[in-house]
Amino acid sequence: MDHDIRERIKNAETHIFKAVFPNTTNHYDTLFGGTALQLMDEASFICATRFSRKKVVTVSTDKIDFTKPIPQGTLVELIAHVIKVGRTSCVVQVDIFMEHMYEDIREKAVTGIFTFVAVDDHKKPTPIMDI
Repeated sequence: MDHDIRERIKNAETHIFKAVFPNTTNHYDTLFGGTALQLMDEASFICATRFSRKKVVTVSTDKIDFTKPIPQGTLVELIAHVIKVGRTSCVVQVDIFMEHMYEDIREKAVTGIFTFVAVDDHKKPTPIMDI
């Protein structure tokens, strides 16, 4: 992988922190799965945009694994990073880490893969990087 691409991938890594409040939880007092997906799509979109500096759209999600429930009253950190670059697309992995507010406990709770395609002003695929 060329140095410029590696540098862009490094600089595009995106971190977002959120608190899990009651309005984002289900009847089990854990984060709604749909809310987690929305946050992951947002973090991956920001990462893909920072990487490409182009208009991008989500074209697919793949292999979303919910491995731990995320209880109300915890903090979450979303970390998004580019894992693959194509001609018009890039693939972003997003991990959600859960932290207890008043304890030093941090665990990976969700992971997923999102694919983005760069589009032009006519919403047609365009090269994701200027050559």
